[in-house]
Amino acid sequence: MPDADTTTATPAGRKRLVSGPGLLLVWLYGVMVVGAVSRSAYQISTEFDRAPLAYSLSALAALAYAFITYSLVRGGETARKAALVCCAVELAGVLAVGTWTVLRPDSFPDTTVWSEFGMGYLFIPVILPVTGMLWLRAKR
Repeated sequence: MPDADTTTATPAGRKRLVSGPGLLLVWLYGVMVVGAVSRSAYQISTEFDRAPLAYSLSALAALAYAFITYSLVRGGETARKAALVCCAVELAGVLAVGTWTVLRPDSFPDTTVWSEFGMGYLFIPVILPVTGMLWLRAKR
């Protein structure tokens, strides 16, 4: 009986999503998890009353990044579909919050990860979900 190809399947037989460019996606999402979690945890614990909406949105972004990172590492068709949906929701959030912060900056006394389409994070928050969706669609 031939051995399983470990480059295309995980130990549980799930299709890998972290080969090639997928590995870069996992790394970038991991960096965004650390940044968004650190930022939101600090801001929520020290100055939540100053900008509760902005800090809550940063925490929401951190959860989205963590879920997508986990799904990419987990692999498999179910994880791929879940990550694809989460990337679409993430992109919708970035576009909505980005537009909101550009049109009504007075609504946010402080910035979020997704403010101005992620300008404070070199626009990675708007580029990452698009790249993620393209990668996940290609891995069908």
